[in-house]
This record gives sequence, C-alpha cells and structure tokens, in this order.
Amino acid sequence: MHTPQNASNAALNTPKPAFNLYLLGCTLIAALGGLLFGFDTAVISGTTDALRAKFTLSDGLLGFTVASALIGTIIGSIGAGRPADVFGRRGALAVLGVIYFVSALGCAFSWDWWSFLSFRFLGGLAVGGASVVSPLYIAEISPAYYRGRMVAITQFNVVFGILLAYLSNYLIGGMHLGEHEWRWMFGIMAAPSLVFFLLVFLTPQSPRWLVGQGRLEEARSVLQRCGSDTGSVDEEIREIQHSLDLGHHSLREPFYCRRYMKPIMLAVAMGAFNQLSGINAVLYYTPFIFKMAGAGVESALLQSVIVGFTMLVFTMAAMVIIDHFGRRKLMIVGSIGYIIGLTGAAYAFYAKVEGPLLLVSLLVFIAAHGFGQGAVIWVFISEIFPNRVRARGQALGSFTHWAMNAAISWTFPMIAAVAGWTAFGFYALCMVGQLVWVLLVMPETKGISLEKIQEEFGIE
Repeated sequence: MHTPQNASNAALNTPKPAFNLYLLGCTLIAALGGLLFGFDTAVISGTTDALRAKFTLSDGLLGFTVASALIGTIIGSIGAGRPADVFGRRGALAVLGVIYFVSALGCAFSWDWWSFLSFRFLGGLAVGGASVVSPLYIAEISPAYYRGRMVAITQFNVVFGILLAYLSNYLIGGMHLGEHEWRWMFGIMAAPSLVFFLLVFLTPQSPRWLVGQGRLEEARSVLQRCGSDTGSVDEEIREIQHSLDLGHHSLREPFYCRRYMKPIMLAVAMGAFNQLSGINAVLYYTPFIFKMAGAGVESALLQSVIVGFTMLVFTMAAMVIIDHFGRRKLMIVGSIGYIIGLTGAAYAFYAKVEGPLLLVSLLVFIAAHGFGQGAVIWVFISEIFPNRVRARGQALGSFTHWAMNAAISWTFPMIAAVAGWTAFGFYALCMVGQLVWVLLVMPETKGISLEKIQEEFGIE
C-alpha cells in the first residue's frame, strides 16, 4: 500500500498556511505531557539497584516493579479516548497534570513496596493518557503542512524528558544522598507536573472536537488563530463536518468494524513494531545493561546521559525533515539502523567484547529510533483515523504500544540474566519484519489534510 496517487496530488495542491507563534505555543504546552511521559518512563532506570535492595526484589520482582507503571499505561491509554471525547482534549490534559503530580510525590514518600507500586501505577495512567491525548490534540489544531513537525514535538519532548531523567539521576547520584537518593529521583518530577497543569488552561479546545460538539463559532475562532488547510476557515469547517457526517454516523458508533479496519491494522502494527525493537527495555535498563558489560555505577549513569542525548539529537533531525522527507522514508532509514545497531549489540554480548562496541551499537540503535519510529509513531497514528473515531483510534495505537512495552520490559531482565545476546538478536529479527512491513504496507501521509486521508482510505 504505497502512497496513493490522489493523496500525492492532494499534498501538492494543499496551500501552505501561514505559521504562527500561537500554534507553536499551544503545541509546546500540550507537548509538555510528552516531556513528563519521557521523564516518568526513564527515571526508574537510575533506581533499579536501590529498589532491589530496599524491597529485597528478585529479577522477576524487579521486572514487575518496572512494569507496574506500564500496567497503568495500558489502562490509561485504552481508557483515555472516552474522556477526551466527552470533556475535550484540553480537559483531559489538565487531569493528566494532576495525576503526574500526585504520582511523583507518592513515589517519593512511599512507605513500602505496595505503596510504591500503587503510585507508579498511577503515574503509568498519566503516561498512557498523555501518549493518546497530547499527539491527538496537536494533530487536530495543526494545518497539514506543519502537522508532522508539530506532532513530532511531542516525541521530541518525550526524548527530552528521558534525557532530563538520565541527567537528573546522574546529578542526584553525584550528591551522594544515601538511602533516600532514589526518592529524590522520583519526587523532583512534581515541579514540572504542576507547571504543565497550570499552562494547559492557556490553550484552546481542539477545533475538530468543537465542531463535533456543534460549537462552530468557537471552532472558527481557533482555526483563525491556528491556521487552516484550505485557506478558508468556513471551507475547513465544512470539510470537518463532512468527515464527521453526523447525519449518518454517531460519535459513539462501533469502532471495531470493517469500515475502520485499514487504520486499525496500521495503528496496531505501528504500535507493536515500536516496542518489538526493544527500545524501552534499553531505556529502562540502560545503566543495568552497561553494568552487565562491566561499567561502574557512575560510568553507567553517565553513559545513559550519552544515550539520551544521542536520541534527542536524531529526533530533532527527524523533526526538521519529517514534513518534507515523509513518514515512510524515515521508517526505512530507521529500520535499517535498528538492524545494524541491534545486531552489533547482540554480537558484543555473544563474543564477550562489550566495551566500546556495545556503546557504539546502542548509540546507532538509539539514533535509528530517534530518526525513525520514535519520530513517526505518534504522528502517523494521529493522522490515519477519521475525526469521529480519532480519539479511540489513538487510544488503540497507544494501548498496543504500551501492552507490548510491558511484555518486553517485564521479560528483559530474566532473558538478559541468561544470555544478553538472545534479547538483542530477537529484537533485530523483529526489525527485519518492520522493514518488510514499511516497504510493502505502510502508506505515506505527509502534507495531506486529516479529512483527505480519510477519503484516501475509502472511509465514508
């Protein structure tokens, strides 16, 4: 399923809307949900040894402790679509800010293993919700010409949050705070969570959500400030109304049906392949992996910062070109990089020559993720569903991503304890499958309005 000719023509004929700082400001605020997503996801990587000692955890229980947040993300992602439809994308983002805040303080002050698991689970709910609502909101306020870059800011912030978590862990680790060091690593996230909650109220509701609610004047005002695909706000509203087709469809109509099967299968495949790369196993256990290779504690934390910085740089590079280069080409380049990096890491563990080879291989792997899947996943999933079911479609893609994430992260310590090379070899094989899928199945969506994508998929 390569790029349809009609879609290509539509992209070429789409006028370039004026870029404005208001759109960028709203995008940056919504994308703070992604920054907290990244920080919450990666901060536990610097605490695994302390948690193991504090709560006397086996390899299996350590894996479950790390995965406890991921169980929350699974529930949070699949459950976020409905509140986003009922209360609006902005209202859902505000609630997520509160949950992030409570989770950060709860983890910092947890009194036993069960309380820690409960607050990590709560943080997972926020992460899962943010992975749905942040890109969903940004896609719906952005004109097609800028949509890839705008939605990719969410992923940039996810990566920036990961880097901040690694850097924060490294700095706190250097303070030698003793047995409470891990509590500071979790608790520091309360500050940006509060800032996110307050800033959300400076943003408008999504114009496409407003049209679905019949609030046309409010939608017109938002489109006038954020920009439209057609150059005419009234024409844009008519296209959104046509895509919703509420005279023949309901916002509550069944989602799992033949009509939506094409975007459903694309979203599930994208979410599954993202985690079958092993990316979050590497991000969660980066210091653990380097210590397996013989690095000291501080060296392992520092190399984690290098890993996070590498992904940030390559995510920025992808952001610059995603609306020109296209989603498929980034995925092709990223898939090839995945295969090279993962194969190198597998060989490093197999031949017991970890050292520089392992670091270089992981950096190639991380760069490939930042440039490919990492930059594309949330953009692509936010584009392929019709307006009337986009929140549920985004939730499905995120649910798939987080369900696979939990499975991979839970099993990694046990597999790595037996033979580190087997995990990386398996991930490399999965990325060969992703490359085949991209070449044969994945469509291109760059520069095409959300409503035109629906038409190209043949969804009435």
